[in-house]
Amino acid sequence: MIEPRFPVTAAQIDAVVAAFYARIRIHPVLGPVFASHVTDWPEHEAKIAAFWRNAIMFERQYDGNPMMVHKQAGNVRPGMFEPWLALFDEVLAQSLPEASAAAWSALAHRIGAGLRYGLVDSATDGPPRLV
Repeated sequence: MIEPRFPVTAAQIDAVVAAFYARIRIHPVLGPVFASHVTDWPEHEAKIAAFWRNAIMFERQYDGNPMMVHKQAGNVRPGMFEPWLALFDEVLAQSLPEASAAAWSALAHRIGAGLRYGLVDSATDGPPRLV
């Protein structure tokens, strides 16, 4: 068995995902974006929890392509990444011990930077933003 990237349980991952999407649904900017694509919240949360269990615990339950899904959504905008990550960081800080929250946050920010580059920055006519 492979050790997780940092101390976290599957139950904690599920709880973080549930708390995060409860906040997403009422967020004035992000809520409508998600609502336009997600019709089954429990199914979506289960899929995202599987994504995180794969990324953190190296489980092989997630089978998807986040970049493709977000590109096909067509309504992901540059200003959405900062509030998404800030909200996720708030949930992590309130749900996990400090070290695990910090480690998961760092992973989420790396993944977010990759998505942002693939979805927003690489889609411009100018040079990529490396910030």
